Amino acid sequence: MRTPMHSAMRATAMRSMALGPASGGQVSDEMLAKLKKLSTQAIIDGLWVMGWPTSFIEGARALGKGQKCAGRAVTLRFVPQRPDIAADKPPGGESPEYEAFEKCGEGEVLVMASVGPWESVGGDIKFLRLKQRSVGGLVTDGSVRDTDELLNYGFPVFSYSTTPKQGPAAMQPWECNGVIECGGVVVRPGDAVVGDQDGVVVVPAKAVDKVYSIAHGREQIEEIVKEELMKNPGPPGKFYPFMSGKIKVDSPLGKLLATKGITPENSNQFEGSADW
Repeated sequence: MRTPMHSAMRATAMRSMALGPASGGQVSDEMLAKLKKLSTQAIIDGLWVMGWPTSFIEGARALGKGQKCAGRAVTLRFVPQRPDIAADKPPGGESPEYEAFEKCGEGEVLVMASVGPWESVGGDIKFLRLKQRSVGGLVTDGSVRDTDELLNYGFPVFSYSTTPKQGPAAMQPWECNGVIECGGVVVRPGDAVVGDQDGVVVVPAKAVDKVYSIAHGREQIEEIVKEELMKNPGPPGKFYPFMSGKIKVDSPLGKLLATKGITPENSNQFEGSADW
């Protein structure tokens, strides 16, 4: 006889199996190359005008000067240390972190969700494999060890900080290529991850084409404004700031852009031309 408790347990079990797809799509190598030429500021502005939530991974800063990355996310989630967790985690080379490493190449960025900003996600021996795999970059809201050696490896690293601490005392790698939260941002496998000296931004794979279109248009306009202000020094308020999709044709900025051949007919930055 089925009791109310049995029914409740069955319903709970069914709910626990309800899970959407981890990946939201894939980004082409061609698009990654385009994104790498943009600033993270332009990209985050593009996401903002489209109404997407925050996409800036808080605390992830470049380990070395001039480092920049653009790649598809391979995700790794850590969980707090607990004896049964450590016992149940696949051992040695079968560990989720090494599974994640083997999914990385030039077009991928490994995104590691730590349990805390000062906990170590790894150092020189582990990340030697990422160098061998020619990884496109490593991003974490935790810390890394062996800073000098990681800089010598040559791939971009973005972390909250550095630390001499060991990670296994505080956390264990638990899941490869699931949906994670890193630095306050949701990251799905396959999302575009772009980092520069200002930080790291995540672009949802499903929105990447439109975000690029907006961000690229913004950067073109900003270059024109900067060029104008260098030729004719004065307060930037005449032209800047501006909002994508809201530039008026008869405004000082609209008239300036017209002299450069940028109009509502060929740009989505004007009032009435927004296509998002």
